[in-house]
Amino acid sequence: MSADASPVPAVTSAVPPAAAVRTKVRVPLRFPDGWETVVDVFTFSGLADGKEHLALGIGDYEAAAVPLVRPHSECLTGDVFGSQRCDCGPQLREALERIGESGGYLLYLRQEGRGIGLYAKLDAYALQDDGLDTYEANRALGRGEDERDYTAATQMLNALGVGAIRLLSNNPDKARQLQRLGTDVVERVPTGVHISDANVRYLRAKVEHTGHTLALPA
Repeated sequence: MSADASPVPAVTSAVPPAAAVRTKVRVPLRFPDGWETVVDVFTFSGLADGKEHLALGIGDYEAAAVPLVRPHSECLTGDVFGSQRCDCGPQLREALERIGESGGYLLYLRQEGRGIGLYAKLDAYALQDDGLDTYEANRALGRGEDERDYTAATQMLNALGVGAIRLLSNNPDKARQLQRLGTDVVERVPTGVHISDANVRYLRAKVEHTGHTLALPA
């Protein structure tokens, strides 16, 4: 276990129904900073929520005894447009490279805005501009603070033959949900801290409200 990693306590599991791999295709990737790699992209049938989630096999993933895995929730504004209101884009870029070094998977989950959707997320941004934090804004819209569910993530891992993972995440709830669903999270490895003037309040809310492992400046 690495020095910055966190152990994850065992919890009672509730194994979700089986899903299956439907397609595997090799895709070359290139990022704006020039970094590039080639990944295997997997699609699935039988996912519990019916959404089109993807798994990216990166590096020597088939040989990894306990692969490094990041469940990454879709963020159009951050992943595609480079928004600095969150840290999603930099986390995605970092995760692909780090997973490639040791072998593993990035699960790209269609759970925009912590599960509330793109339009509602932008509505929440407007409320944040009026002074609410990211969690308060979701509640003000009548939504949950975090509506994400990782049942499909566990189904994907099971379909890929992965029962134990090293989890690349700062979010303790991801580890708890995956453990409860039957994935053995043997280690939780934090990502880097991707801070900007535009997202410092957002990151601080994640630390103070939900216990994310982010070492923010005072």
